[in-house]
Amino acid sequence: MISETALARLGLDQVWWLVSPQNPLKPAAQSAPLDDRLAQARAIATHPRLHIAALEDVLGTQFSADTLAVLKRRFPRVDFVWLIGADNLIQLPQWKDWKSIFHTVVIAVFGRPSYSLRALAAQAAGHFARYRVAESRAKQLAGMPPPAWVFIHGPLSSRSSTELRAARADRKQRN
Repeated sequence: MISETALARLGLDQVWWLVSPQNPLKPAAQSAPLDDRLAQARAIATHPRLHIAALEDVLGTQFSADTLAVLKRRFPRVDFVWLIGADNLIQLPQWKDWKSIFHTVVIAVFGRPSYSLRALAAQAAGHFARYRVAESRAKQLAGMPPPAWVFIHGPLSSRSSTELRAARADRKQRN
């Protein structure tokens, strides 16, 4: 839902889902194998302008800041927009070189139930408050120089990736 909202509200040409080999903030035991997660993502992402890739695995990067820096070097003419949920904006200061992310690419933050207000009051939002773009200018975000970010209000889904994985595992177990 966020990807399709991003295509429309931000006027993007395409959305890439970067399936990480291992989230550095989660124990490896909590992660399904990369091939399984890629297959799950491909089964969900059926829109023709959504592309699923394990770029961190291909690039040999582990952290988002490093991945984004490599992508910007390899594709200097591409206007990347990093899409995150409000829950990630809250935890962003726990990420390696989180401030460099804001200086590398523009960011679109998507509201999530029970996270949106906390996200807008969080450390990252406060630190980069002067670079926040009005939602009415969201379609201009991709052409702006970083740091720039927008908070997108819209259809909210309370379904988390953890919840989706649990439901899938439950269905598998029943079959």
